[in-house]
Amino acid sequence: MVSEKHLDTEMLSILKQLALMDAHKRVVKLSSKELAEKIDQSFQTAARKLKELEEAGYILRTLEKDGQYIVITEEGEKVLYREYLDYKKIFEGVEEIFIRGKVMSGVGEGRYYVSLEGYRKQFREKLGFDPFPGTLNLKLPKEQAYLRRRIDEEEGILISGFKTEDRTFGEVKAFKCRIGGYEGAVVLPQRTHYPKDVLEVISPVKLREKMKLENGDFVEVEVFL
Repeated sequence: MVSEKHLDTEMLSILKQLALMDAHKRVVKLSSKELAEKIDQSFQTAARKLKELEEAGYILRTLEKDGQYIVITEEGEKVLYREYLDYKKIFEGVEEIFIRGKVMSGVGEGRYYVSLEGYRKQFREKLGFDPFPGTLNLKLPKEQAYLRRRIDEEEGILISGFKTEDRTFGEVKAFKCRIGGYEGAVVLPQRTHYPKDVLEVISPVKLREKMKLENGDFVEVEVFL
């Protein structure tokens, strides 16, 4: 049996495809041509890799006139399970992400909205702190766009909208965060025109003052998903 370190990506892909066909549960009938179509490789490649998997002890194969019968061995299952654990560690282990932006001036909207009691009361109840009346605004470089989208896709902490006598205020999605050692929260107003390259952070302290920040400074925010 060859060492697992010699299991190349094509062999692993085929092993995965066989498992998706339930070959780890039962014997499946499969031609090299069918497999080649499923993995988008040539017939020759599929046939060669099946032979290599067999020689490595990851599958058992019986060749008959009407085709070949394949089942994944215990060793093959172990390979797939270790691969599963690696992906589980990658995706299920992500509880926070780090996003970096450049300090910029806002237009005063943050101070106004954070001061509204309809929001402020919910910040105290759901985030656990009374925010300083203002936001720290960060302009995100292009390479940070994916991380910003990741935040958008998460459920977050819902800060419900509310109505006053003359106006309706929309929902806000919030995520607790840490910035420069201070607790805070990233707030994402659920407005269609809200810029996707700006991140607003609230905190119980005036972050600009505490962190001695000026426009153009770069800071990193640890956002808890």
